[in-house]
Amino acid sequence: MPFMRKITLTVFLLVLLVGSFLLGSWYSRQRTEKGNPQGAKSSAVVVGNNPDTHTHTNTATDTSSLPPGTVNVSPEKQQLIGVKIATVEKASWNPTLRLLGRVAPDENHIYRINSATDGWVKKILPVTTGSLVKKDELLATFFSPEFFSGIKAYLFGLRSLDRFEASRKETKEQLEQTGANIENYRNALRNLGMTEYQLDEIMRTRQGADNIEIRAPAAGFILARNLSPGQRFEKGTELFRIADLSKVWIVADMFENEAQYLPQGRSVKVSLPHQKKIFQAKVSNVLPQFDEATRTLKVRLEADNPDYTLRPNMFVDVELPISLPPAIAVPADAVLDSGLKKTVFVDHGKGIFEPREVETGWRIGNRVEIINGLKPGEQIVLSGNFLIDSETRLELAAAGMVGTLSRDPVCGTDVSVSKAEKAGRRIKFDEVTYYFCSDECKEQFNKKPAYYVKKPK
Repeated sequence: MPFMRKITLTVFLLVLLVGSFLLGSWYSRQRTEKGNPQGAKSSAVVVGNNPDTHTHTNTATDTSSLPPGTVNVSPEKQQLIGVKIATVEKASWNPTLRLLGRVAPDENHIYRINSATDGWVKKILPVTTGSLVKKDELLATFFSPEFFSGIKAYLFGLRSLDRFEASRKETKEQLEQTGANIENYRNALRNLGMTEYQLDEIMRTRQGADNIEIRAPAAGFILARNLSPGQRFEKGTELFRIADLSKVWIVADMFENEAQYLPQGRSVKVSLPHQKKIFQAKVSNVLPQFDEATRTLKVRLEADNPDYTLRPNMFVDVELPISLPPAIAVPADAVLDSGLKKTVFVDHGKGIFEPREVETGWRIGNRVEIINGLKPGEQIVLSGNFLIDSETRLELAAAGMVGTLSRDPVCGTDVSVSKAEKAGRRIKFDEVTYYFCSDECKEQFNKKPAYYVKKPK
């Protein structure tokens, strides 16, 4: 039901906009008729490709060379729909690529403490998720009978070594063998989960231990704690997960066409919103991972975090200055993207607007590069183009009922057959009649018609 409400609301808004547009057109026509009570004839201009559709203006403008769908919008109507015009320029661009990043622990500095035996929790220190701990800091103790035989063997080896060193009667080979046995006992206890700190403590005191200690393997933040007092755990259970956050990763989402601006090793600026803190990060040499759900590339940045300001899952802003070669770039709102083609409206003055299909390149921020379709100095519509497009579609619909369209073989523009016939822009070649949008295209075709007839579409 919420989805149906959204559809209904969208349809209502579209009807309201088109209704306002048509009401403005009717109001303008009524004012024109009232202002010309004597029936004085005003010059009529055929706009688009419908010879029977006339848009009245005070200036006789020849639009026969303009492509189908060209419309004439009065100044009053332009003001009503909020048309804004800008001049196309070709210039060098130095935009800033802004991305959203998420802080993640460096996987190279994540430590997982797993149980190698079954056991019972005896004591837990007051450390919880998010606590900062130091290396070898005591986290918890537990009891497990599997350590008894290992601890006894370790103590027997240590005490045997003490006796040998005191008597000094054993051979060098005996001492070396005893030292090797002690190291084997240490390895056995280490494999069961005893820390180096506790092993060294037993060696120092020559005393056994009833409870096994769990200590932090490195300084960092506790990401997970899966123990509680008296809890029984099984072999393989993750007891603690600790991350050293002195170095972190920042995962930034970017579109495929933007990946070229973040080569490996490049430095970028990272900032925390609302905290006015800036960090320097470097693009990792790991290839970006593609996320099929968001259709974006996930680029990994590496940053130092000495004050632990950046915490896991924080969002940060990533800024990357870019220097681009001279290009025609227009605001993204000026381009109407139907999915099949991209269109801008070119202002020819005196209310004449031509729909122009364009080819786009990069898009950064609110600017889109125009590769083909526009020239510097032309005027284009920045806002109000949606309603102009609606009127263009009406023109094309009318042309489809009363006129015929043909494609100019030279430039590929759709041409109104009736308008081309009227302007004399047609040539018959090999029993086929070709129509042209301008005299220049007609002249080029006339020079080498075979080339343009065989030219791939």
